[in-house]
Amino acid sequence: MRGEIEDEDGVLIIKRIHVHYHVQAPDDVRETIERVHQIHAEHCPVYRSICAAIEITTELSIEAG
Repeated sequence: MRGEIEDEDGVLIIKRIHVHYHVQAPDDVRETIERVHQIHAEHCPVYRSICAAIEITTELSIEAG
């Protein structure tokens, strides 16, 4: 996870958060993992609570396991 903070009038404000999901899983569930990654934000209470104030991006890497 990486965050970016900016100074606004002497106050540090979190502006952006980037989350990298690294998943180890069998190849036969890869499609399911990718589909869940595409829709998870709309069902995540934390994302929904802060997305208006903080830009949140994600990326996914899947390793065969």
